[in-house]
Amino acid sequence: MASKAKKAQPKKKSPLPSKPKVAAKKKATPKRASSTVQGVASGSRKPSTKIKTASTPKSKKPAQVSPRIVSSRELQVGDPAPAFSLPDDTGNIVNSSELRGKKVVVYFYPKDDTPGCTTEACSFRDGIQELRKSGAVVFGVSADSVSSHRKFSDKFQLNFPLLSDESKAMIQAYGVWKEKSMYGRKYMGIERTTVVIDEDGTIRNIFPKVKVNGHFSEVLEALR
Repeated sequence: MASKAKKAQPKKKSPLPSKPKVAAKKKATPKRASSTVQGVASGSRKPSTKIKTASTPKSKKPAQVSPRIVSSRELQVGDPAPAFSLPDDTGNIVNSSELRGKKVVVYFYPKDDTPGCTTEACSFRDGIQELRKSGAVVFGVSADSVSSHRKFSDKFQLNFPLLSDESKAMIQAYGVWKEKSMYGRKYMGIERTTVVIDEDGTIRNIFPKVKVNGHFSEVLEALR
């Protein structure tokens, strides 16, 4: 018998090359924005125990402005003389209450050791005996310090006290702290003024805007 013809075996198809597996991209989970209120976060985390507070910005100090002291009223002849208690050029306190029974000459001047103020002080120094004969005592007053007064007094050998009114309390009370003008510039300062006070504490004379030359003679005349 003829041998049976072998059936042709179908050719096996070669397997297609497998596509490489691509790892699937995981969708990035968006981070949840954490909201904070006074430092405490929302979400699953434990709240912080620390509370942050906004720092308060430092406030700038306002620029210091020198006070403009203005007298409330002008003194008049016959008014009670305002009381005062001030240190003199040696540091001793002079109280107006201890001067009752005496005539008192108080002259206000702008500044120690300046030409006009030196001339005025020396005129009272040279005429001190005549003042004493009329029963009067004299005091110079300015806003200079005790040490400044001491130097001024020593330099010109003044024989009467200079009162230091750095707070300008007496200067203001006697109405001599005023607006002045020099070379077109306005400023606050002491207007040169002399006040004569009677034994009972009332004002006998007021000499405003004093001109130093010849001033001592008019004060002496007022005491007679």
